[in-house]
Amino acid sequence: MFSNKEVFKIAFLKRLEMLYGKSFEDSSTRDHYYTLGNMVREYISSSWIKTNEMYRTTQTKQVYYLSIEFMLGRLLVNNLLNLGIRDTVEVGLKELGINIHDIEEIEADAGLGNGGLGRLAACFLDSLASLNLPGHGFGIRYKHGLFDQKIIDGFQVEYPEQWLRHGNVWEVRKPDAAVEVRFGGKVEVVEKEGRFIFRHVDCQTITAVPYDMPVVGYDTSTVNTLRLWSAEPSPYPPGIDVLEYKRQTEAVSEFLYPDDTNDDGKILRLKQQYFLVCASLQNIVSSHRKQHGHLRNLHEKVAIHINDTHPVLAIPELMRILLDEEGMTWDEAWKITTQTISYTNHTTLSEALEKWPIYLFKPLLPRIYMIVEEINERFCKLLWERYPGDWDRIEHMAIIAHDMIKMAHLAIVGSHSTNGVAKIHTEILKHREFVNFYTMFPERFNSKTNGITHRRWLIKSNPELTNLLLNTIGDKWIKDPAKLDELMPHTTDGAFLEQLSNVKHTRKQILAKHIKNKTGIDIDSNSIFDVQVKRLHAYKRQLLNVLHIMYLYNRLKEESNFTIHPRTFIFGAKASPGYYYAKKVIKLINELADKVNNDKQTKDYLKVIFIENYRVSLAEDIFPAADVSEQISTASKEASGTGNMKFMMNGALTVGTMDGANVEIKELVGEDNIFTFGLSADEVMNLYATGGYSSMEYYHHDVRIRQLCEQLVNNFFPDIGNLFEPIYDSLLVQNDHYFVLKDFAAYVEAQERVNAAYINQPQWLKMSTVNIAKSGFFSSDRTINEYASDIWKIHGQK
Repeated sequence: MFSNKEVFKIAFLKRLEMLYGKSFEDSSTRDHYYTLGNMVREYISSSWIKTNEMYRTTQTKQVYYLSIEFMLGRLLVNNLLNLGIRDTVEVGLKELGINIHDIEEIEADAGLGNGGLGRLAACFLDSLASLNLPGHGFGIRYKHGLFDQKIIDGFQVEYPEQWLRHGNVWEVRKPDAAVEVRFGGKVEVVEKEGRFIFRHVDCQTITAVPYDMPVVGYDTSTVNTLRLWSAEPSPYPPGIDVLEYKRQTEAVSEFLYPDDTNDDGKILRLKQQYFLVCASLQNIVSSHRKQHGHLRNLHEKVAIHINDTHPVLAIPELMRILLDEEGMTWDEAWKITTQTISYTNHTTLSEALEKWPIYLFKPLLPRIYMIVEEINERFCKLLWERYPGDWDRIEHMAIIAHDMIKMAHLAIVGSHSTNGVAKIHTEILKHREFVNFYTMFPERFNSKTNGITHRRWLIKSNPELTNLLLNTIGDKWIKDPAKLDELMPHTTDGAFLEQLSNVKHTRKQILAKHIKNKTGIDIDSNSIFDVQVKRLHAYKRQLLNVLHIMYLYNRLKEESNFTIHPRTFIFGAKASPGYYYAKKVIKLINELADKVNNDKQTKDYLKVIFIENYRVSLAEDIFPAADVSEQISTASKEASGTGNMKFMMNGALTVGTMDGANVEIKELVGEDNIFTFGLSADEVMNLYATGGYSSMEYYHHDVRIRQLCEQLVNNFFPDIGNLFEPIYDSLLVQNDHYFVLKDFAAYVEAQERVNAAYINQPQWLKMSTVNIAKSGFFSSDRTINEYASDIWKIHGQK
């Protein structure tokens, strides 16, 4: 049906009539989208079946990637691209009077993720399939994503993200593969034939129903699977409140990250995490038993990877299966479990290292708690034997301490591999956060710098740059992104640099048009597009960016001879619903935008744009248009970042601290092709350790900082009262935990270098070309190949 445009057009029109019982003339753009989506999914099906059959018959080792998030974005055009039929379909539709971009706009971004964690998981699935590696994802089919963000009077307002309102054309419901998940109740212990049998009784049961989505590899017949679990009621037991049971059950897969500021919310999050791992492991184990009849070789045929601490309960759940269902000894079960499971750590923030209070955990998961308690007892005994009398070390390393279960500790102890996601992040894990664990298990720690799929973030998102690269260095880089390095000889090629400039200008015009349509604001596509798009968090220091814009505004207002190249500052960010400080920063950005954009004296030099509801499909327009990539987190706080890689691949230049993967970007492009500033990770950690920082000193000794801090509270922003007092307090009363004021002067100096460099366009374009040429290292294909060979021990299939 996709062999050529004529065959496609006939098939499309016939399918449209069959699906909707209406003529083409009476059909809508939504009808066109679902018709095409159904055709593509069916086109994929034969390869999907063959891939699964091959894995079954060859009994090849497979990896299962467990993640609470999969931030997929839209799939229609991405699937067409990977299948090699985009051009055929686009031309065929055009001849029918249909614009493929109009169809794509119908597709909702899958509401399955929030930020970098979920987007990384999506890139990894893409690379696994494209490299013909046997790897699948397991997640939760959230009815509602995080939230739809609206900006009303400058404030973030959250609305339900109803991404499934019109269904999901890519999913296939598999009710025959549903499994049951048990919560609450109690554990009965009976002795039988000399061994103890544990039975989970009087529990609440819910049904996990799988929905499968195909993961299509690029230019290959491999189609892997993302299986998402939906929580549905089991057959109603007698004597219960049916409506309440239904409500509680469906709540488990209702929302991504329910509010956990109270115990009910914490219990729901814990339910979600166990629901994911219990359903997934039943699926994995059942499949393995069918092939092998036993689980003694599970670790030889299966790798289970836990993406951050959310799926760590896979460790005690696998132990439960091996102990209670297979009848293994503890030592047998523990060996298989640790050799099967591997763990990626994504944070150095102590508040993000999950801990669960026993009083919530034990009643909800009684058998799992018993196993975790036994793991802890045995581990503490091992610590006592290794470090007799060192109670402080044992207390610090224990999995259960002070009535809390430490999930990161359980992950390290119960797996064979713990990896960080950038060189500097892994070193911080080894020598600071988990130094005692690294001392004890040095062989378990390794680094795997994150990556992004260039198929979505360059080929799909930026066809203009893609065509320029194809015409300049050929197409080898598509299969081998490291070949982008062949662009280096063109850094001094005037004709190429002029074409690169035209490509960037085209992409800036596209984004400017989108901003005009959404906000009514005209922006100058000849201005510097300075972009910071990421989750709104204090450590990511959107506030530092805002203070710099206020500083530029002050100078433009007060100094008649001060001038800069026109600059458009673009923000995109969601703040967690309960994160009130972050929501105040969003309000601050929007108040500043209102002031700056409407000031006749400054509006030709400065514009500030907050793009609401930042998501993957928006990012695909933003990254290709950016000139400047803001990566300004407090050093040591950002594990890696992946936005920095997407900007780099599209030719933006980084303004960044030496944090996360920024360090490796600098190593690759050289210090002349990046704008670095600020404290190093070691300096930050030393200041935390010694307490040798006073933000008040910077307030008193830097007139710029004093003016900016006062403007937060002195009616510089009229009619807002004391709204920004918490931001003021965070800087001066709470001593500026993320060193915004400490790094301010260095940041201003870095931005002055940006302004000077941009004015020299030939030099800027040369720097941009170096960044594109060196970005191939950050392909997720490279990252996944490292995981496959070093951690999972899986091999590509023909």
